[in-house]
Amino acid sequence: MQATALVCDQLMQFSIQPVLLPELEPDDVLVKTVYSGVSIGTEFALIRNKISWGPFPIVTGYMGTGIVESVGEAVWGVKPGDKVYVRGNGKISLTDGTSVSPASGTHCSHVITKVGGTHGLDILPKGVSMETASMFVMPAVGFHGVDMAEPKMGQCVVVHGSGLIGLGVIGAAALRGCHVIAVDVQDRQLEMAKAFGASVLIHSDQEDVQVAVEAASPGGADVVFECTGIPAMVDKAIALCRERGKFVWQGNYGEAPIHYSPMIAHVKQLQTFYPCDDGYIPCRRTVLKHMARGILPWEKTITHHIEAADAPKMYEQINHGDKDVVGVTLHWS
Repeated sequence: MQATALVCDQLMQFSIQPVLLPELEPDDVLVKTVYSGVSIGTEFALIRNKISWGPFPIVTGYMGTGIVESVGEAVWGVKPGDKVYVRGNGKISLTDGTSVSPASGTHCSHVITKVGGTHGLDILPKGVSMETASMFVMPAVGFHGVDMAEPKMGQCVVVHGSGLIGLGVIGAAALRGCHVIAVDVQDRQLEMAKAFGASVLIHSDQEDVQVAVEAASPGGADVVFECTGIPAMVDKAIALCRERGKFVWQGNYGEAPIHYSPMIAHVKQLQTFYPCDDGYIPCRRTVLKHMARGILPWEKTITHHIEAADAPKMYEQINHGDKDVVGVTLHWS
């Protein structure tokens, strides 16, 4: 069947193009996309070839919401008309037959996926808007990291980088009753961090982060989440941990080897954690339930509401370093 998608080529040029999706298999579900959410970190790592999920051209996007249009004969549990959230798309090609890498391909007018598994669709809970829910992966990634590291009530948590994943960490840690310190270079993200439960805000371009953390939590933090994904920030973040504390590699640092000085972590006898992905169904359902109940007001993170036809311009804007962009949703009318 024919659909339309946001396609990126190897020159980092973006366009809305007609694409072809395969016929449904017996266990497939066809979803008409309503909103897809943008992950600035991972998507632009793919676009800039920092990481690769397949050769160009690519269709990025790994989270969205939509309405079931049709189901294969072996599908049960969902039916046409159901509102769902999705994690990825199936095979995609251009109309001339050129193969497109779905990475993971949700920036498309239609998605073909399956029910269940680690990356299949699920029913959208009642009470959460389809636009807000389309950003569900980012907070789920943060919740997954917090679930792994298990910071305790009253402990000090430093979130080093308060982008969307960092904000998810802040929200999850604050719900556990932790004393949360948010670090970032952008005022806008720090204001969002406050809204999600951070009690101390540190602007890393305006003050010495280590001095500020020591003032707020003598001896350092019980748990530090490094959320920037920037290798040069790792040593600085490790230094914020207290002795026998925990360090979480929450960012995506790409496929290339990274170098850091292990002695500080060694001397402090730190525990380290390597969360990956979004924790699957348990974390997704938790953040969506929290969104629906107003516990996690994720709509506050959406700074740009974009029609799909205008997505190429938005992606050019992000790719050229617009620092005003935090959360972006694409509306597929």
